[in-house]
Amino acid sequence: MNEMAVESIMTTHITTVDMDDPLKKIGDIFRQARFHHLLVLNDGKLIGIISDRDFLKEISPYVGTLSETTRDRATLDKRAHQIMTRNPVVVSKETPLRTAAQILLERQISCLPVIGPDKEILGIITWKDLLRALMNSQPSSDPTLSAKPSYVDR
Repeated sequence: MNEMAVESIMTTHITTVDMDDPLKKIGDIFRQARFHHLLVLNDGKLIGIISDRDFLKEISPYVGTLSETTRDRATLDKRAHQIMTRNPVVVSKETPLRTAAQILLERQISCLPVIGPDKEILGIITWKDLLRALMNSQPSSDPTLSAKPSYVDR
């Protein structure tokens, strides 16, 4: 039996930004969206990734508060290329899920853009997609999945 490939679980609805888009626009996207990664393009080519964590690290915590200053607001003027992770690790749609999971763990990253033979963006796969696929592959009558998890205080 062939192992499932990335194509079978990747998200194909992708939101992208241009390398010169301001962080204000990126913040607006993250506030309205239910995802955590934006792909950064230059002339239609993938050049980077911005996570919601990357964004939050760059923005002053005083933006939008009574303590906000001009300097705080200026953090929203930074551009995507200034905070993105450059040269992201990518996979093809044929990449086995196990290989994708191994890459995520070894590189300590949370997503992989999926590209086609002409370097076009086909989708994205995240660690949550892999966990969901694992859970969906288990029979629903498995008592270990329906049992309440036990937690240990340390």
